[in-house]
Amino acid sequence: MILLRNILIGDSPKDVLIDKGVISRIAPVGSSRHWELAGDVEMMDCSGKVAVPGFINMHVHAGMTLMKGVGEDMLFHDWLRKIWAIEDKFDAEFVYWSAKVACLEMIRTGTTTFNDQYWFFPDTHRAATELGVRHALGYDVIDKGDPAETEREIEQCQRWYEKAAEIQGSGNIYEVAFHAVYSVSERMIRWVSDFARQKGLKLHIHLCETLKEVEDCKAQHGGLTPVEYLDELGVLGPNLLAAHTLWVNEHDIELLAARGVHCIHNINSNAKLSSGYKFLYNEMRDAGINLCIGTDGCASSNNLDILEAMKTAALFQKAWRGDPEALPLDELLAMATVNGAKALNLNAGKLEEGALADISIVDTSNSFFLSPAPFLANFVYSAHSDCIDSVICGGRFVMRHREIEGEQDILREARKQITRML
Repeated sequence: MILLRNILIGDSPKDVLIDKGVISRIAPVGSSRHWELAGDVEMMDCSGKVAVPGFINMHVHAGMTLMKGVGEDMLFHDWLRKIWAIEDKFDAEFVYWSAKVACLEMIRTGTTTFNDQYWFFPDTHRAATELGVRHALGYDVIDKGDPAETEREIEQCQRWYEKAAEIQGSGNIYEVAFHAVYSVSERMIRWVSDFARQKGLKLHIHLCETLKEVEDCKAQHGGLTPVEYLDELGVLGPNLLAAHTLWVNEHDIELLAARGVHCIHNINSNAKLSSGYKFLYNEMRDAGINLCIGTDGCASSNNLDILEAMKTAALFQKAWRGDPEALPLDELLAMATVNGAKALNLNAGKLEEGALADISIVDTSNSFFLSPAPFLANFVYSAHSDCIDSVICGGRFVMRHREIEGEQDILREARKQITRML
């Protein structure tokens, strides 16, 4: 059990009891003095600190975290060819240590759940489990239109699904994924979509990330956009987690909304690769689409800091729309928390009794919070993620007072892996 005393939730100081991985009680400050608590209880005096739900990073490639800076100042498709050439050399050990570094970064920046698509997923699972971070992992299918690769990928999907029982439960999720419409054949897309639906799995994809992707798809598929093409193939549905959805039109939005697709905004990656920045947040929100936020992988975003992504997302919306009211703070926080939980079918992303105990504890005893402005305004627009003092995931501390067990050992081994592989 964990007892957080005198922690602000909203504007009210509370005592919060965490038991068996969930938030057991939230009561006015001082109430805990009268609680009968059995067994070992970790207590933390949280005076001057604020609780926020743990962030949910809805689009990550944790295995790429040691690739920072390997493809700078490049257009997306040139960058992608370079990245694929480097990834051809990767092995399970490299991905394991890369994922451990990813988890360190996410813990330090307040992320308690991440939605990942990559290869060697059991090794990412092992890394995340060891550091206590909740995760959804999908094997990333790419066949590049090669029939022999299609058969190999089908076999891989089935094999990894059979091995995935070990990562079920405890809020961790196994999914399947395919890379994009330009890197996966029609037969493979149909197969993996049907497989996901038959097995009750989430399907995580890249969709409408660049204008070139849309134009090429229309040229190859009778004028259909990627969204329309996938709808014709029967892919769109409430199990679909669509990363980017940047270059969409009015009809695309209607289809995404009608089919219940969850869409994931990745502003830092999109802007840095000059893929675009006019994410149609208002239009998709008003259509009823559940909108989430992600960082993408470190080869394009260079970090996994959701708080930074939140600020950038809001600034871009306000700037390109010429509207200071675009993407208000409460909706921005929902994108980073409860909306992601909804997409993954988790009872998380909120500070309520019975919800999963995924909590970041923010220290406000610094210059960023001196202003009388609302906490969330200072947190998003003034502060940095190093104001996050402690993080609880699944009812246990994964960072306490900025300390993460084993961090230096992980960084030491990661440097060896970079020398070996890159």
